[in-house]
Amino acid sequence: HFLLLHLCRAKELKALFGSLLQKSDHIGQSKKSDKQSLNVDEPLKWTESFENLLSSQNGLCLFRAFLVSEFSEENIAFYLACEDYRATKPSKLCAKAKKIFNEFIASDAPREVNLDHETKAITKKNMEQPSQLCFDLAQAKIYTLMEKDCYPRFLKSSTYLELSRKAKTG
Repeated sequence: HFLLLHLCRAKELKALFGSLLQKSDHIGQSKKSDKQSLNVDEPLKWTESFENLLSSQNGLCLFRAFLVSEFSEENIAFYLACEDYRATKPSKLCAKAKKIFNEFIASDAPREVNLDHETKAITKKNMEQPSQLCFDLAQAKIYTLMEKDCYPRFLKSSTYLELSRKAKTG
């Protein structure tokens, strides 16, 4: 998932809304080599589960753009950073853990995510001996926050509704 982060740079996100809507005019007619093309039922699968949305390159990019528009992009950025962290070599865990903690969890973090005091304290304690699992609790809390709060709003957004309407009439 972390590599997808680079595919969706902030300045490209707003353009993605429009391009996905345009491409949906030709759903199912794109060449297989076009990685950004939408399958006819892809947007419809996103309503089935939050996991379906995140596991789709187009879905993840569109959701990320939605979060940018709502000024809460730090949630998906933190989630993806944790996914990447879990795959980190043991020799690099400490440095990467500090970077993630300082960017997203510390009280003065530039992209601080909304975590309760207990979760922050547990995560800070985990930082004493960083392992691949040290952000699991915090990541799970942010995943739940996105799933229960951001995801339903995304599914009601005009951009998603337009995309799914075009997919249905495909």
